[in-house]
Amino acid sequence: MYPLKAAVEVIQLGRISYGRALQVQKLYVRRHLDSKDKLHNALLLCEHPPVYTIGIRQALYPFEEEQRLKLLGAEFFRSNRGGLITFHGPGQLVCYPILNLGCFKKSVRWYVCELERTVINLCRKYGIKAATSPNTGVWVGDNKICAIGIHCGRYITSHGLALNCNTDMGWFENIVPCGIVGKGVTSLSQELGRDVSIEESIPRLLETFSDQFDCTLHRGEYSNNE
Repeated sequence: MYPLKAAVEVIQLGRISYGRALQVQKLYVRRHLDSKDKLHNALLLCEHPPVYTIGIRQALYPFEEEQRLKLLGAEFFRSNRGGLITFHGPGQLVCYPILNLGCFKKSVRWYVCELERTVINLCRKYGIKAATSPNTGVWVGDNKICAIGIHCGRYITSHGLALNCNTDMGWFENIVPCGIVGKGVTSLSQELGRDVSIEESIPRLLETFSDQFDCTLHRGEYSNNE
């Protein structure tokens, strides 16, 4: 008898500040940790106002660098995800999977590879040839189209991926994205020569995620009162 597919709830948060999104992620992680007999796998989909974020290797970004970036009109956050500095902003589809890897495979390396394959397959649906590289994320040639940075504790995942749809790429010129010198960034819109919105991209992301992780997705609702 084949095991049942894992069920994953899809929560669309819309445009939400990065700080608030961190709080929502913590809430969904806590649901996993507090529940003994119920699974709470979720995909949190959102878009952020302009914000620069850094991961656990924070020594490279002193207070002066933080202030410089804030003066550009963006927020700045230090987080517990992997990876170096990146930008989130309007036109970028951000996906935070809050998953219990016990429902899938208890391997962080496997999980990151599956996220990469999910985005590669999404790009394929648009006719874009994307690939991985020795650096984490998804690339079109030497340009990163999707950044990936995750946290995993007790096999519960948080943070996730950020796919450039019709992002203002100028924001990336103020940093060395993900700390990788000599590489660029791109977007679905830039590659296709037409506007590709977040709204257009979401169904394709959900389809490729469901296929890659062999799970069933169902729509959920998030209440600000939670």
